[in-house]
Amino acid sequence: MAGGPSEVDRLFTALVRGPSMVPALRDGDALLVWRTDRVRAGQVVVVRFAGEPALSVKRAVRPIDGGWWVLGDNPYGSTDSRELGPAQIVGRVLVRWWPRLSRVR
Repeated sequence: MAGGPSEVDRLFTALVRGPSMVPALRDGDALLVWRTDRVRAGQVVVVRFAGEPALSVKRAVRPIDGGWWVLGDNPYGSTDSRELGPAQIVGRVLVRWWPRLSRVR
């Protein structure tokens, strides 16, 4: 296909690190992610915070200031928009494929 990335090129994997998304996701869970910036509130997303080198897995809350306000499901174990401000969406989590295949809600 000429002119743009193939559908497969839009898929990537991400590994959850830390407790920020407990109970939905746990440290070590492997995720299949669709590269897009089109998401809805409530979806689990992969984001980049300004000035932070690593990607993060969070839940989209609302669009704000050209980015998204995102939060971890575990308020006591998450560094998120409360500290870092709006994030840029990198992709939407489709499924957890390790340690067991399941939809992410």
